[in-house]
Amino acid sequence: MRIVIAGAHGQVARHLGRQLASRGDEVIGLVRNPAHVPDLEADGVRPVVYDLERGTAEELAPHLAGADAVVFAAGAGPGSGAARKDTVDRAGAVQLADAAERAGVRRYVMVSSMGADTGGAGVDDEVFAAYLDAKKAADEDLMARDLDWTIIRPGGLTDEPGTGSVTLGREVGRGSIPREDVARVICAALDDPATAGLVVEAISGDERIAVALADLTD
Repeated sequence: MRIVIAGAHGQVARHLGRQLASRGDEVIGLVRNPAHVPDLEADGVRPVVYDLERGTAEELAPHLAGADAVVFAAGAGPGSGAARKDTVDRAGAVQLADAAERAGVRRYVMVSSMGADTGGAGVDDEVFAAYLDAKKAADEDLMARDLDWTIIRPGGLTDEPGTGSVTLGREVGRGSIPREDVARVICAALDDPATAGLVVEAISGDERIAVALADLTD
């Protein structure tokens, strides 16, 4: 498969790029900072320098030509204010969907967040509330489109080594999950067309990823 990852230098995306490239997929990674190019090349990912906050869907679409799927893994990141939660986490995801439609790419996997179903309502931290609002808006925009979308909402992200065992479901309760395992869930979702139309929360658990996804699509 040819897969384009937006936000390819993020930690989940780095795991994903390496996993996909190691099994022989063609992986294209969109990065804003040219300094990140060597890291992606070392992972076996072909980098494309592209700024989601400055570009347009018309400019992005040619980079998606011929792709089998796109993955939105971009984020404004720690230390960014509420405004960038909107311009990256919401508007960037919308731009990728617009560009995918222009390029004829139907498969779209969104890396969202647990809590995105309700957004920032009742959250005291202004920036975190803006982040959840942005994720909610991005998810709702994607769900309204005629694309083969899957939305993955991980719990708290850790840097622990992945175990390959998870709990997946529409609602799974609070928990954490290694970034490496989030990437594995994305890989498995990309491989299974039956996951199109699913919104999946993900935390560490006792089921192998393929089995957990199969349970959701039966």
